[in-house]
Amino acid sequence: MAFQNPDEQTIQHYLKTAKNIAVVGLSNNTERTSYQVSKVVQKHGYNIFPVNPKLAGQEILGEKVYARLQDVPVSIDIVDIFRRSEFLPDVADDFLETDAKVFWAQLGIENEEAAKKLQDAGRHDIIMDRCIKIELGKLDQQQS
Repeated sequence: MAFQNPDEQTIQHYLKTAKNIAVVGLSNNTERTSYQVSKVVQKHGYNIFPVNPKLAGQEILGEKVYARLQDVPVSIDIVDIFRRSEFLPDVADDFLETDAKVFWAQLGIENEEAAKKLQDAGRHDIIMDRCIKIELGKLDQQQS
């Protein structure tokens, strides 16, 4: 059976209850989508935790960059992923070593193997091929 995203209400619930968002693959290049989306996420009041092994120890958007998801020192509500689809199973492995709640792969990113791995481990809060910035825009429209 092919992976299916949760309904809109569930996605909105994730965003309304989240505070801490780890961003896997966040770039320090201001032209990259990961940077632009993370900036919007920050403006919405979320704490972001950049995860990028190549930039570990540096800062992006004023936040310390961590080498691995497992290095983030707080409980993570959403793991927002900006890695190519073939890397999602590896990110899923890292995710399973944390207490993170929601596995969220950005627009254009999905992988059945990663979804199955998470589901087999009892982790069912999974979103793929959806942009968190777009979903935040929908939430803004509902609240205005």
